[in-house]
Amino acid sequence: MAKARLNFWQIWNMSFGFLGIQFGFALQNANVSRIFETLGASIDEIPILWIAAPTTGLLVQPIIGYMSDRTWGRLGRRRPFFLIGAILASLALIIMPNSPVLWIAAGMLWILDASINISMEPFRALVGDLLPSEQRTTGFAVQSFFIGIGAIIASALPYIFTNWLGISNTAPKGEIPDSVVYSFYAGAVAFIGAISWTVFRTKEYPPENLEEFERNIRENKGLLKGATEIFSSFVSMPKTMIQLAFVQFFSWFALFAMWIYTTPAVTHHIYGVTDTSSELYNQGANWVGVLFAIYNGFAAITAFLLPWLAKRTSRKTVHMICLIAGGIGLASFYIVKDPNLLLVSELGIGLAWSSILAMPYAILAGSLPAEKMGVYMGIFNFFIVIPQITAAAILGFFIKHFFENEAIYALLIGGVSMFIAAILVMFVNDVDEDR
Repeated sequence: MAKARLNFWQIWNMSFGFLGIQFGFALQNANVSRIFETLGASIDEIPILWIAAPTTGLLVQPIIGYMSDRTWGRLGRRRPFFLIGAILASLALIIMPNSPVLWIAAGMLWILDASINISMEPFRALVGDLLPSEQRTTGFAVQSFFIGIGAIIASALPYIFTNWLGISNTAPKGEIPDSVVYSFYAGAVAFIGAISWTVFRTKEYPPENLEEFERNIRENKGLLKGATEIFSSFVSMPKTMIQLAFVQFFSWFALFAMWIYTTPAVTHHIYGVTDTSSELYNQGANWVGVLFAIYNGFAAITAFLLPWLAKRTSRKTVHMICLIAGGIGLASFYIVKDPNLLLVSELGIGLAWSSILAMPYAILAGSLPAEKMGVYMGIFNFFIVIPQITAAAILGFFIKHFFENEAIYALLIGGVSMFIAAILVMFVNDVDEDR
């Protein structure tokens, strides 16, 4: 079926839910290591505590993708999953900052990440469902814009609550400051609100032959059938998807190193403090939120620039340049000593983040069969999750045994990883552009 071109506001509405998803994701990335340290985790333990989150994504995303490919009802195909994920994630956001002990916080991270995955995977498939090939780069760019805007606000919320509203930024040892607690509450409201906007303002295409669609579902019921289809789809991945897998591995390894270690790297290496109950530590931790807001803000600004540049060069060239900029930004944390100068470093990271959220998906969508868009987008998440699991499994060991628990070296490793991804992207076959 030929897909009609959508106007800008239709693309805006179908992407708006990502604003809420990113509220949850950004609060998680900027504050969870801080919460873990506050509740007693050591630097080398933090990566292992994070490992449940990406492991959950490894399982959840292909299953949700498969299920959403086979769903049709009053809310359509993808939208029921947006809503379910939003409800669960909002509850987790409310509970996490009230965790009394470390193991409960780790469990809430697991639930939060699983819930974000339930909402996020169908959003990627929705672009492939509704937009013709020539609009997909724009569709993913608009998603990147909302990801950036959501993360600007969410990452800066503890700083805003502390410095603008006078809410306490410190707490007794072992307790989470009110500035963080209220930030998570605000994130819960934003998550469910933004997702609801997309659910009720977007229409999906029904299956071309609804009767045949329903008959196929009846004839292929069961867990074994689903597992078999996911496995067979994995085995028969398009060549472009395999090539992008390597790019994604090194890109997301770098990002996960950044998310896990930026707080201890900045507070220890630049602010020179390790006492999590001190005013200076919490000042540094809040500044990390500002830094994360800056890279996400720059990503939002450049989101609409990248499709324009891609038309005049290529998606691969744009992605390579952006990844190089991100590698330079991460590596510079080792050299920079003034916290304010880190704002410049974040511009390179923001450029890379904007491209990572759009270009690989735009390149991938052209190589996928329409009837398996959801399951393949879910499988593609393997190559986001596997590097995160790898980072969580090995970075703690390396930082402890080779770098004397100096977290700044994790960011340096992340910069090198981003450079490797930049080289690999030039070997990818972009089906749409090579036609």
